[in-house]
Amino acid sequence: MRFVFLGLLIFLSSFSQAQIKLSEDAEIVVVTIGPYQGEPWSAFGHNGFRVIDPANQIDWFYDYGLYDFNQENFFLNFAKGLLKYKVGVREWKRVYNIQRYYKRYIKLQYLNLNLQEKQELFNFLQENVKPENAEYLYHYVYDNCATKIRDVVDDNFPGRITFDLSYKEEGKTFRQLMDDYLGQQEWGDFGIDIGLGMPVDQEATAEEYMFLPPYIHKAFAGATIERDGETVPLVKEAVDAFIPEEESTLSVWIGPFNLFVILFFIVGLITHRNLKYGKRTKWIDSLLFGFAGFVGWWVVYLWFGTEHMSTNNLDILWAIPFHFPLIFFSGKMNYRNFFKIYFKVTAYWYCGLLLVWGFLLQPIHEALVPFVLTMVLRSFYISYDLRKKNIKVSDNGKA
Repeated sequence: MRFVFLGLLIFLSSFSQAQIKLSEDAEIVVVTIGPYQGEPWSAFGHNGFRVIDPANQIDWFYDYGLYDFNQENFFLNFAKGLLKYKVGVREWKRVYNIQRYYKRYIKLQYLNLNLQEKQELFNFLQENVKPENAEYLYHYVYDNCATKIRDVVDDNFPGRITFDLSYKEEGKTFRQLMDDYLGQQEWGDFGIDIGLGMPVDQEATAEEYMFLPPYIHKAFAGATIERDGETVPLVKEAVDAFIPEEESTLSVWIGPFNLFVILFFIVGLITHRNLKYGKRTKWIDSLLFGFAGFVGWWVVYLWFGTEHMSTNNLDILWAIPFHFPLIFFSGKMNYRNFFKIYFKVTAYWYCGLLLVWGFLLQPIHEALVPFVLTMVLRSFYISYDLRKKNIKVSDNGKA
């Protein structure tokens, strides 16, 4: 679902808002565009409507995936999950050339509609792109560029459309559906897994699969429409307009799992030297626990402050908010007894988390295993170091 600058794409001024009567040769087409790996959000693909009518010199693409950077409170709304999207219309030739350039497949499904039905659907799209109607509150699962295609067709022909839902897999969750398209997006997958909570771990219904563009294509492929007491296929012809020889790929220099494995060994070496020389490298502790605590507060914000599917997020079990800012006070002499206990409890907590990792109701990203092991190592060492310093202080006092 490719994000684009609204101002560069909409050309509403290029045609009259007066009602256009379609000719007998008009076609309405559901378009499915393949993944593009240059951006995590584009890895899922894209959908839209194409309207063709040579008699009226129409070949337009209706796109529900547009947003405007200039909208009020854009970044705040984006963070809160309250971003408004728009439907706009572009010349099909331009869309086609752009998607070919990015090596994204383009599949067309010509809808089996009579002239009256085509006119009704076209009139709806024309009305929808008017500035006063174009905006809608985006939701990446329940209301996006893919679900809009399903809803527009279903709403315009209520009770007459039956989609082919045979693709459903028993027990498959929203998170697993997303993972199917994030194989090359290691960091994108990592961020999504941390940011989204247990709501995305519920089983998706067959209709809910259609938040992903490829499932729109599958659902329409075997769909039917009732007309004059008969049931006929909704798609009369399917055409692969463009299939790239090679689809876009993403080369990641280092993924989160490998990065955290490297971090584990580096911290292991630092801890070995600390033990050998009786010192503590405080900056590495500030980095590790500061990061975990910062992520923890981010999880809390997503949980309570946004409309994202981020509630009941079990990542809070490793991203403990209290680590930030407590870690920066761990060297204070007055608090040594408290922090000695705090980090010992933290170490055992993380050990327990590793033991139940595979049994949690929400899967926690596997890349975090070496990171949590690193936290176990440093938690035990910090507790040991503080205990040792307390003993020294006590011995000096006795002396």
